Amino acid sequence: MIKKNLYLLLSLTVISIAWICVVIFEVGFSDIFNFFYILISRFFLLYAVIVAIFIFLDNDDPHRTLSWLMVLILLPYLGIVLYVLFGKNLRSKKVAVKKRISDMSIEERVAESQTDAINYFESVNQEWVLTQHKKIIKLLLKNSNSLFSFNNRIDVLTNGKATFGAIIDRLEKAEETIHFEFFIIKNDQIGNEIKDILIKKAKEGVKVRVIYDAVGSIRLGKIYKMQLKEAGVEVFPFYPVAFPLITRKLNFRNHRKIIVVDGSVGFVGGLNVGDEYLGKNEKLGFWRDTHLMIAGEGVQALQKIFISDWKFVSNEKLAGELLFKKSSYESTCMMQIAASGPDNEWQNIHQGYFSLIATAKERIWITTPYLVPDESLKMALKTAALSGVDVKIIIPSKADHFFVYWASRDNLEGLLEAGVEIYTYEKGFIHSKILLIDGIAASVGTANMDNRSFGINFEVNAFIYGKVTIERLEKDFIEDLEVSKLIDLEEYNKRNLKEKIFEAIGRLVSSVQ
Repeated sequence: MIKKNLYLLLSLTVISIAWICVVIFEVGFSDIFNFFYILISRFFLLYAVIVAIFIFLDNDDPHRTLSWLMVLILLPYLGIVLYVLFGKNLRSKKVAVKKRISDMSIEERVAESQTDAINYFESVNQEWVLTQHKKIIKLLLKNSNSLFSFNNRIDVLTNGKATFGAIIDRLEKAEETIHFEFFIIKNDQIGNEIKDILIKKAKEGVKVRVIYDAVGSIRLGKIYKMQLKEAGVEVFPFYPVAFPLITRKLNFRNHRKIIVVDGSVGFVGGLNVGDEYLGKNEKLGFWRDTHLMIAGEGVQALQKIFISDWKFVSNEKLAGELLFKKSSYESTCMMQIAASGPDNEWQNIHQGYFSLIATAKERIWITTPYLVPDESLKMALKTAALSGVDVKIIIPSKADHFFVYWASRDNLEGLLEAGVEIYTYEKGFIHSKILLIDGIAASVGTANMDNRSFGINFEVNAFIYGKVTIERLEKDFIEDLEVSKLIDLEEYNKRNLKEKIFEAIGRLVSSVQ
């Protein structure tokens, strides 16, 4: 890899020197202004060609490739700058390989637990599981080594009050370890309340480890982190960047939300740490979200993901019996925890979604803050709706991110025409990321239905096959429908030119992610 980069740098240097010589020969130094004008113009032309070749040979999504090529054609100079800032990160493979090596070093530590789960799975007569979930179970085992288990208790935490109440309660009860990983941690009221608990537990001798995303938590502040470290909390950023507002490394962010307490209780879902998740944002108002509290064998999968991420950020290999605790098989709520990211050759959660949607027989209910599915998921949803499957999707009526909001709106017309029922949540802002299939399978986690979640960021979702939990999630979905507005296709087609322009902009931005 190093030799390849050196050869590339040497080649570009030789080409650049030759380019300068050509310009000197052509115009000389008699007119300095003209010399530099031609030199810069030629350099931009040279780099435009190089960037175009990179884009063309990238073996990426063809729509994304064509979109970037169109940007270069329509914006000859600005397009190059935009690609350098927001296009393909040339270091992505290096980062992915490093992360994958970290993950591989953890796999063997949970092999024994997975063997126990497999033996139990084969020893009981669970024909309904084998019949209805065999495909998705095998898929997630193969594409992401997603551990599965029967012995889980899952509590659905609806909205911020219930979620933070449960989190604070479990943190207060911690005796051995607290593993805390979030995309966003804010220095506000709830952020400081949790910080104080982490500090207190660290002083009591609990081993507290915190991972925050360097871009998502950019406003966390040095004092907040310093106070944690001074109390004995180990704190590390995920993939730090020097200039987060102008760098290509904005991609490949850690969008995960994971808490594991004492190796026996875990949390995963849509909420970050911030006051807005308690409905304190004046613009967005009431915040509708969903989180899970898990007790049982499924926690080991969350622990595995955290330990892999910890090794990546700290280079420390965690070990010890306290990290992976066994529990007897008493429950029959089966689940898998799937982690996805650019470090994996498969888009694990994306494939899980596609498999469940494509095999649905009765109903597909989805809640997502950002509805920007790729062509495969759009085709699966349209095909299901045209086949008579009840497809309902709830999206926000308000925008928290301008471009993604309008990119979502751009996808509505085709889905509506196929018979998909799409509702806008009117009570406030909805941020839940939920997929419900036929009352027998569900997915809850951090992944939005967009390209960034499926292929660019690091995500984690729980795939659930327990009827009691799914019934609770369906109950919440029905209650959300009651405060949502069905989008009428005829009315939607009457939207004004301004909205259509915004949708086109959203479509362009989403396609070049």
